[in-house]
Amino acid sequence: MPFTRKKWNKPPNIATALILIVAATIAHAIGQPDSKPNIILIMADDIGYGDLACYGQEKIKTPHIDALAQQGTRFTQAYAGGCVCTASRSVLMTGLHNGHTPARDNIPHFVSYLNNDDITLAEVLSGAGYRCGGVGKWSLGAPGSPGSATNQGFDMWFGYMDQDHAHYYYPEYLDDSEAKSGRLELPGNSRTKERYSHDLMAKGALDFIHESHDRPFFLYAAFTLAHFSSPSEDPDRLAVPSTDPYTDTPWSEPAKKYASMVTRLDRDIGRITDLVKKLGIAENTLIIFTSDNGPWEGLTKEFNSSGPLRGGKRTLYEGGIRVPFIASWPGKVRKDNVSSEIVTFWDLLPTLAEIAGTKAPDRIDGISVLPTLLGEKQLSHHEYLYWDYGHNRAAYHQAVRVKHWKGVRKGLDQEIELYDLDNDNGETQNLAEAHPNVVSKVASIMKEAVVPSERYPIGERYQGKPIWKASDHW
Repeated sequence: MPFTRKKWNKPPNIATALILIVAATIAHAIGQPDSKPNIILIMADDIGYGDLACYGQEKIKTPHIDALAQQGTRFTQAYAGGCVCTASRSVLMTGLHNGHTPARDNIPHFVSYLNNDDITLAEVLSGAGYRCGGVGKWSLGAPGSPGSATNQGFDMWFGYMDQDHAHYYYPEYLDDSEAKSGRLELPGNSRTKERYSHDLMAKGALDFIHESHDRPFFLYAAFTLAHFSSPSEDPDRLAVPSTDPYTDTPWSEPAKKYASMVTRLDRDIGRITDLVKKLGIAENTLIIFTSDNGPWEGLTKEFNSSGPLRGGKRTLYEGGIRVPFIASWPGKVRKDNVSSEIVTFWDLLPTLAEIAGTKAPDRIDGISVLPTLLGEKQLSHHEYLYWDYGHNRAAYHQAVRVKHWKGVRKGLDQEIELYDLDNDNGETQNLAEAHPNVVSKVASIMKEAVVPSERYPIGERYQGKPIWKASDHW
């Protein structure tokens, strides 16, 4: 059956029957009841591989995320869709890697939005009978545009549709698809700082679970912590109501604020897991925690946020794209397990589609890693992994991973660097001269992995026209 928006919103009877048959088959195969499992996907913003205690952090407290890792599997080779938020979120939603996904970079508004013919994870799950809700930062379409969350499969969205708006933790409004006006108005909040946006969105996540727990649901909690804030809100660009529990530590003020943001997020992840248990749905709920890309290195150096990895946000070294990734599903995902299997954001759509008992769109780049989640042998693997960044800048960066080899090029006129990740995941030794055949293969992939797009003129300043105008729809 072709994937179209109308057919996914109201599948015909034959399609529905087929979906139910596939769902029952998968349910039997993975030993779960015929009811579809709930899916909670929690994504932090700019939290690095080394920011969590379960990944080696020694200063910041993250007990609830650590408990999630103990209850499930912690992945050491999980990759985001990109090194900045728009690209990474687009990859996650479409199952297409950075060279194919519709929104590939943080470039001018309306260009990086999804369109009507793009198929998202939410649309696939909605078509399989899920109630789909989102809170947090969307980044892929403004309210009223074809790329808005509620035009891309979500039944509700609360938070920020626009990613620049998400830089404000004390906004004058939040997007609220269930409000008549489309907004929760917060007049004067930028001055009084009474309503912290993360706290409101955490409550929105809990409310959605409460309202949806008697049917299959998908919650995409794309929280904004610990992204930097607007300088108008805080001189350190780290707006947070309190530095508790780090107020009395001998750290810099930015370090206290950053750590408190991470711990605040951890607190609310604990509230989510506690609610799932209280409602009696834990055994039938898959919870995934990850981050959209690596940390912004300009905020604070005190926590070694990238851990043993090189680089951070806006770089294609491992610190910019390798992210924490934890999956918990009692009785299904192996408990207190650590996996070195490679998983990527573009794998989430086919994996969650299989769990939901439905089919992923054709011609995507992701593969189902359900066997890996269940602790079984993963038979299908990627031929290569691909990322790029800086389409509208003179320096167009590309990265490719082939097995244990990682190639990085920081500009079309630059030489490719080559690293052996099995022995050097900090990317300290450039082995390009010693392995010219591998470099040649990486160069070939860098060329073939990108489908040219007028929306992303490579190596040039953006000069195009918007694909959608707000004035056409508002």
